[in-house]
Amino acid sequence: QVQLVESGGGLVQAGGSLRLSCAASGGIFSSYSMGWFRQAPGKARDFVARISWSGGSTYYADSVKGRFTISRDNAKNTVYLQMNSLKPEDTAVYYCAAALVPGHSSWTRYNYWGQGTQVTVSS
Repeated sequence: QVQLVESGGGLVQAGGSLRLSCAASGGIFSSYSMGWFRQAPGKARDFVARISWSGGSTYYADSVKGRFTISRDNAKNTVYLQMNSLKPEDTAVYYCAAALVPGHSSWTRYNYWGQGTQVTVSS
């Protein structure tokens, strides 16, 4: 029912910035809580950030707090992840996800997923 497409990934040097976008279609975008997750090779899919339906509430993993900012533009059906001060350990495939029930950081509570976009941070 809901399709999510991530974009904006790429190769960046340590200390640099990237802005990821997630375009949604097939549903009422403003009714979903949105989240970003990431997965490095051989590791679990980890929570990065989430944002409420209205955008009034955000939550971040400790590893990215102060460096990453999640935001959403419901008029454009898009959620963003601004990533600053990138580190090599941020290298991963980043996934956008949508949830009908807010307030959770576990990937198991999200209903829809994008295909992912690769972020590589070089030293």
